[in-house]
Amino acid sequence: MADLRALFSSNNPSEYDAVEAFTDRQYQWAVVAAALGEHLQHVARPGFDVEDLESPRTNLVMFHGVGGAGKSTLLRKIEAALTTAEDRPAQWGEPAWTQRLLPIRIDLSRSAQAGSDYERVLLTIRLALAGGLGRTLPSFDVALRNYWETVHPGEPLDEYIRRTGIAGKVTNLLPSQLQAGVGELAAALQLPGLVGSAAGQLTSALVTALRERQERAQALAGAARTAALLEATPDLEALSYYPHLLAWDLSRLPAKKTVTPVVLLDTFEDTADRHRDLERLLQRLVWLMPNVFFVLAGRSRLQWADPALHGQLDWTGPTAWPGLSTTRSVPAPRTEAPAGRQHLIGDLSAEDCETHLAQRLTIEGRPLIDADIRAAITRRSHGLPLHLDLAVSRFLEIRRTGRTPTPADFDCSFPALLARTLSDLTAEERHLLRSVSLLDAWDLELATRAAGLTQQAPARRLTERPLIAENPYALWPYHLHRAIRTAVREDTHSEDRWTDADWQQAAARALAALGEQWTAATALGPSRLLLVACLRQGLRLARDHNLADLGWLTDAAYAYTDDSVWEPLTLPADTAGAPDTPADALAELLTAITRRQHEHRQRTVERLTEVLDSGLLSTEVMELALYYRAKAYKDLDQGAAARAGMQQVADADGRLAPKARRGLANLARLAGDFPTALAAVPTLGWKGRHHRVLGDIRWSQADIAAAVSAFEAGRTEAEQHGAAGERAMMQVRLALAVSFADPGRAEDELALARQLLDGLDQRSNTLLAQVVALIKDAGTSGVTDRAQSLNGEIEAAGLPFLHRFVELALAFHHAVRGEDQHLAATIDRLRALTATGDFAYFIDIAHFMGALPLTQPSITRWTTSEDDVRSAWRGLVQTRQEHPLAGN
Repeated sequence: MADLRALFSSNNPSEYDAVEAFTDRQYQWAVVAAALGEHLQHVARPGFDVEDLESPRTNLVMFHGVGGAGKSTLLRKIEAALTTAEDRPAQWGEPAWTQRLLPIRIDLSRSAQAGSDYERVLLTIRLALAGGLGRTLPSFDVALRNYWETVHPGEPLDEYIRRTGIAGKVTNLLPSQLQAGVGELAAALQLPGLVGSAAGQLTSALVTALRERQERAQALAGAARTAALLEATPDLEALSYYPHLLAWDLSRLPAKKTVTPVVLLDTFEDTADRHRDLERLLQRLVWLMPNVFFVLAGRSRLQWADPALHGQLDWTGPTAWPGLSTTRSVPAPRTEAPAGRQHLIGDLSAEDCETHLAQRLTIEGRPLIDADIRAAITRRSHGLPLHLDLAVSRFLEIRRTGRTPTPADFDCSFPALLARTLSDLTAEERHLLRSVSLLDAWDLELATRAAGLTQQAPARRLTERPLIAENPYALWPYHLHRAIRTAVREDTHSEDRWTDADWQQAAARALAALGEQWTAATALGPSRLLLVACLRQGLRLARDHNLADLGWLTDAAYAYTDDSVWEPLTLPADTAGAPDTPADALAELLTAITRRQHEHRQRTVERLTEVLDSGLLSTEVMELALYYRAKAYKDLDQGAAARAGMQQVADADGRLAPKARRGLANLARLAGDFPTALAAVPTLGWKGRHHRVLGDIRWSQADIAAAVSAFEAGRTEAEQHGAAGERAMMQVRLALAVSFADPGRAEDELALARQLLDGLDQRSNTLLAQVVALIKDAGTSGVTDRAQSLNGEIEAAGLPFLHRFVELALAFHHAVRGEDQHLAATIDRLRALTATGDFAYFIDIAHFMGALPLTQPSITRWTTSEDDVRSAWRGLVQTRQEHPLAGN
């Protein structure tokens, strides 16, 4: 089908081909095909009774979705596919049915008043049947003629049909068929004098005949309720029940004339009003015609299965409409038939967007829109078909100016998209919509507080709109369609658009609401999921809107770093260069701390130094930057800088002072000063991770039993505090200690360590676990090659301190195998790696493992005698040499 808007956009209509491209909606067609097939089988069963008004109804499918999602295009394509096989996309496949169908599409958006619109719907259906059947439908026709003459006296039906433009080419068919129906009835009742009389007289005669149970009348119009309907006052209420007569007439058609109407009602949201007057009439239409299949499309889901509508509609609840109680928003597996009768029209995939744009405008079969522009439009559209259409129009507008469009021209939203979105929202709902556009996701309470309201009812009403997507399994179940969210945030055209001050106030409300939710939840117990979610949204709000009062974000930042889990916190890059606001600085600080798991530690130092030099961090938050920069210095073997940073944090005696004192104790251990490190342990407590520090001291001196005991105690303490990150670290160290003494148990401990590390993003501990695997396998073949590969990963991660652990593992391996030359080479590498003094005691340990004398004076201060340490490490090697797998 030609795209007329594009056709009239150029003085040279032959310059390019403009077509209304249709993107594959195979799943939606499968829904219709499956439901229609079930319907045809149902009405063909011997027990089917068109007069049964109590059985549940499944003779419909509802598609709902945000404005511009392609619902009208889908219905037009379904209409065409049901009309002729040539108009059915090849990928839709052949339908399973062979029955004759009559598609009838009606756009409800043209309506103005409930009464006249329902008349139009019913007349459209009857006119389509007039053209499709070419015969009378006597029960309905006599009732319709009587209604018309009563309600529209003096207005011929054919003139009304022409004036309203209902039926096009079949305008004259219905009046002539109604007249023929009169003659048919008159002949059947043997009353030829009534042929030219008023419909009321014929109706009275037919009712009398039916009451007298005349066989000819009953054969012609013998539905059980026909007489009662014809006796009722012919008004809109009676008209709404006439579809029962139409269903009866269709059921009495001869076999050669049998047809199944498929009525497609588009823009169903236009039936909605406070009293549901038109919706109630249309529901009767669907219920009273169980042999007709209906496909509905609108912005909102159909609520007929909601028992709360009892009294507003005639048939409500899940028993009456078993397929409408749930909505499927994602396609079913290909092996599964589409379930339910209510389906959300989702966004197009990136591939479908590309196909749509490539086919919409072409020159000699080639896409007129370049690939880079198509990619830009696709990215900005988030799959919304309306955005694609508006982008095509913009493309043509730019070409008319004589300029060649570029991808940058489409980095925008469209006022028309927002106008379509806001058109049927109340003022309160528009206020809420703008408020929640600040949030990535939300629940009713968060939306209400962000909007500054006191009741949740408006937020609940907004969630029923199709522009709001729901994920019931998410922390916050609701989120705004991304293309619409962008359009709302960039709105500069709507009459009630917000000022900058309005947005600023709303952002402050949203930030406060997030903090209240996190604080309230924390009082009941720590929730890592909620913490990270609140931080992500809160940091972006504070940064994007330059909010001065960071409030709860400081506490949340400390809570986030306290557990060493490191979920990604990276925010969209809305700013370039150095941070220029406190919120921007805090966001960059936490991002740098998190990203150190994926970046070289030198890059971490640079980022944290930049944040510190900005002068934008509060004194309290500055501790975080100083502490984690000191940790990065430690990992980079810059011991002096690490000690200076840790000492500065410890001297400040703030929140991180216990961790800084632990850091100083660890630095003392790294320098080989074990007594100083051990003396600090009693002062550290849980916050200083005393068990971890003690365990590291003990295993370094081959006191494996004491190390295991300390790490087990640390793991238990971490579990008691709900600290998943610390628990995983304790487990890795436990596996490390055990790996020297007991390969069998180490296998199990390492498996648990890997399980606990899963999802925590602890890069250094993940690599340390690989070192543990080398130690566990010491004495067996392949260890050297694995160590070389692991060193490459460590180098890429920017964690040079781990090279010493790899060499220590190799020293143990070569000592077990008695490979003195390889052990000597390993000791030489260790000496080079420990030239700064940190981890120099690893050289001593390597000598002890191989029963070698120290070739240089040792700077290590052990907590026991050097001979005891030497004996303990050599004993571990000898025990491993006796292991069955050693040497294999």
